[in-house]
Amino acid sequence: MASKKLSKGEILAAFFDEGVYTELFAGGAVQAAYGCAGGQPVYAVCQSGAAVTAKDLNKNRKVLGMAAKTGNPVVTFYDSVGAKLEEGLDLLAANAALTAEIARVSGVVPQIAVVTGVCGGTAALAAASADLCIMAEDAQLFFTAPFTSAAGGDKLAGAGSAAFAAKAGVAALTAKDGAEAAALAARVAGTLPGNNLAGPSVFEFEAPSAVLELNSYSAPKAVEALVDAGSALEVYAGFGKKVYTALATVNGNIVGVVATEPDGLCHNCVSKAARMVRLCDAFSIPVVTLVNSEGFVKSATDDQAGGIREAARLAGTYADATTAKVAVLAGKAVGPVYTALANADVTIAVEGCIVAALEPQAAVRVLYKDELDASDNILAATAAKTAQYAAAECSAQAALAAGAADFAVAAAEVRATLAAALDMLATKRAQRLPKKHGNLSL
Repeated sequence: MASKKLSKGEILAAFFDEGVYTELFAGGAVQAAYGCAGGQPVYAVCQSGAAVTAKDLNKNRKVLGMAAKTGNPVVTFYDSVGAKLEEGLDLLAANAALTAEIARVSGVVPQIAVVTGVCGGTAALAAASADLCIMAEDAQLFFTAPFTSAAGGDKLAGAGSAAFAAKAGVAALTAKDGAEAAALAARVAGTLPGNNLAGPSVFEFEAPSAVLELNSYSAPKAVEALVDAGSALEVYAGFGKKVYTALATVNGNIVGVVATEPDGLCHNCVSKAARMVRLCDAFSIPVVTLVNSEGFVKSATDDQAGGIREAARLAGTYADATTAKVAVLAGKAVGPVYTALANADVTIAVEGCIVAALEPQAAVRVLYKDELDASDNILAATAAKTAQYAAAECSAQAALAAGAADFAVAAAEVRATLAAALDMLATKRAQRLPKKHGNLSL
């Protein structure tokens, strides 16, 4: 049985702390409000499900302008059957102005989109432009209505659903219904800084009970061992699954986490990581990167799908970010993966990791070819030489000696070292060269 659809008032009551808020611009298909959510002063814009007018869109634009002036986040709840077509070009102009305002305010205050009903066409464009998009499982998000697409022969299972949007990398978080989505939005709003100039929020915390283990490494488990207990909020879980991204805290201070799985990284994985770093950099949230990967996926098909372009974007995004960055080398960090992901202010090499310009076995075959060819058992000789080479030239201590790492520590010491590094970088200041903007691959 489908859950009852919440009204504008019920959505706002579920979102704001204690259900208390001040109404702004009452009337019409859009209700605006101001109050506290997750302890953070925040503006909200909530659609009622009816067709929106140019006047409704201008309310949204005005709220964004007020938010930029006062330095508070904006959460927009999307639920509308579409635009009121009778308004014609006035509506088109209002949509263009709203899109421009969304872009102008981007990176100034957090913008969170929450899809609780139908969100199609230009509204979908606006929702996807937010810093984070949250979607209820009974909601719909699309450019073209799924039934229209299906009628044209392009039918996909689950098109327009929350799971579909999560897999496409549009929905960062999903919730079972509108009330849960509103509560999740309040948590996110309370976690992120209020604006790009706000100091970092500090939360109460408990140390984790787990310890980092390289022998049984998985990204979620590794993150769980380093961040405060119960603090990790995974985002984009349905997209690029060989990279884990989350908002969390370390000693009560918010961080963004990017952690790789040991497998190869496809174009969606690196796009997801770049998106997380970009979000954190906009609001000066420190980035903690756990590196343990076989490398970028070895696939011409993935290259054609944008693998090289996305990898270049990832490397450029890390290099361009001025927020505090700490890299933890928790497994393999070889060649381009080290170059892209370990571009950090502080790099921590964990004992047992492999840090190298080339896979140790491949390096050995080049460097010691004559010696290996002269051996009685080439396979055994290669294995022995590889182990010897990895221990001498690719270890955490070797990385420290070569300047490829700043600390070489045992797995049990990583959290303490990470906390110390973040504390040291808390006052980081960086200046960019004067320019309009860079031209990173998009």
